[in-house]
Amino acid sequence: MLRLHGVYRSRAARNIWLLEELGLPYDHVPVVQRYRLSDEQAETRIHTQSETFRSMSPAAAIPVLQDGDLILSESMAINLHIARTQGKDLGPRDEREQAMMDQWSYYGITAIEPPALELLYADQATDDGRAQVSAAAEKLRRPLSVVNGALAETGWLVGGRFTVADINMAEVVRYAMPASGLIEGFPDLQHWITQLHARPAFRKMWQAREAETL
Repeated sequence: MLRLHGVYRSRAARNIWLLEELGLPYDHVPVVQRYRLSDEQAETRIHTQSETFRSMSPAAAIPVLQDGDLILSESMAINLHIARTQGKDLGPRDEREQAMMDQWSYYGITAIEPPALELLYADQATDDGRAQVSAAAEKLRRPLSVVNGALAETGWLVGGRFTVADINMAEVVRYAMPASGLIEGFPDLQHWITQLHARPAFRKMWQAREAETL
């Protein structure tokens, strides 16, 4: 059975979403980020600095997937592996689709995720925070336009159907959603992410994320 290490409030969320979409059995080990714990809490919880976890992840970062004797880190690599090996129609049907799924996943984490995280963590209640949000949103307009243009063709990123590429991209785009009016400026993108967030598997993951405690 697949074993996924990581809490919902981390990039493990994109892995859990995919696993729920596929209905795959998996063991979820809620390894939490060490910085979120007090010293007292760290004594009773498995966290990213725990010796047992560090033996699997020298980088001390979640998520980590165990698939038999394969230990794999990096959330995008995990999703692409699951989709390639057990993904059915959410995975690639041929090498071309695999290449396109790789492309969109890498584009998401290189062109969109860094400014989207700047935006997500900015304090929008202060002048400096609002300026940071504005600057990050400006950086995002070009890459979001690229994604919007791709979605305008079929409504999906690869193969004219819902795939792991959509999950990987949506979980990056989600970080940019707090910026008022930004996503709304890209109608195909807005329609796409609204559809995705209405999916039962996403709602199940999100409800568990909202309910998660340390």
